[in-house]
Amino acid sequence: MENTPITPAAERPEEYLHRLRGKRVAFVGNQTSSVRGQHTLDFLRENGIEVIKIFGPEHGFRDMADDATPVKDKIDTATGLPVISLFGDIEKPTAEHLRDIEVFVYDIQDTGVRFYTYISTLSFIMEAAGEAGIPVVVLDRPNPNGFFIDGPILLDTCRSGIGMQPLPITYALTIGELGNLYNGEGWLRDSVTCDLTVIPCLNYDHTMRYSLPVPPSPNLPNDRSVNLFASTCLVEGTPMSEGRGTPWPFEVIGSPLIDSTATDFTFTPQPSFGDKNPKQNGVLCYGLDLREEPEQAEVNLDYIIWAYNNYTDKENFFNRRAFSLRAGNYELEDQIKAGMTPEQIKATWKEGLDQFKQVRKKYLIYPDFE
Repeated sequence: MENTPITPAAERPEEYLHRLRGKRVAFVGNQTSSVRGQHTLDFLRENGIEVIKIFGPEHGFRDMADDATPVKDKIDTATGLPVISLFGDIEKPTAEHLRDIEVFVYDIQDTGVRFYTYISTLSFIMEAAGEAGIPVVVLDRPNPNGFFIDGPILLDTCRSGIGMQPLPITYALTIGELGNLYNGEGWLRDSVTCDLTVIPCLNYDHTMRYSLPVPPSPNLPNDRSVNLFASTCLVEGTPMSEGRGTPWPFEVIGSPLIDSTATDFTFTPQPSFGDKNPKQNGVLCYGLDLREEPEQAEVNLDYIIWAYNNYTDKENFFNRRAFSLRAGNYELEDQIKAGMTPEQIKATWKEGLDQFKQVRKKYLIYPDFE
């Protein structure tokens, strides 16, 4: 199987086109939605599917807006169809949006990391669809971080658009498996469920590595950034730069307030595609160069602990709320401040992870790594 190419579900039209014919379709996608090099929306229309509207997540539909930048509704210039943004004025389709829809099709590449907002978009789509009695078809895609589970379980007090369900930081589920879990565990608002059909990938299992053919967002341009994202995104809850505004977002971290004697690596963030005003814009930062780091099969706490230990203004290192939303709890900040080692910290995650792993097993579509 290792030598057999993975086939994402979108490239298996014989499994889903017949489910859509004769129906008014709402397409949920972005620039990662593709069928053999063609945008999935265009492929659907060429095959006689009546797509009547589009819903776009963070970063927009075909174009990639900056991270965390609200996206406006627009008209898709290629098709003339309305694009309704779910990362602007609303997060969830309204009753008016749903009035003439007969089926949703969701085709967006996930990164497998809890604070990546596309899985929140999935939950909002499923929730709205369940309330309105509209079926959802998910065209599944491999998880590039689908070979490890790590991180604290998200607490209810830390719920937000970058973490809505009690997941660890990396959960090793595809978007389709995750949708099944949302339904099966009653994790959507008011325990609503929807009529969900997952079209599976071919030749995929959770031991595999998957190189994303299209960057999922502007600041995850390559496989290494996608892999490090689960670890280095924690610095977004601090004044540290996570490398936005450089060619290496999430592959470098730094700050002008890192002790310059602790490192010989420096960088200076500048406005760039993906971040027009990055943190520490134009300021020389001292930090860590992770571009040659081996593949991570964990949430590596060494980076955030090193940053805290070498920061010269420790009292102002953590933004407590912003850090907790990414960590999923308030304890991680306190544990780092207390000088706990990564091993000691991870021991406190074990019970929650063990429980999650048992729940996860019920919703696996593909062979597991355990």
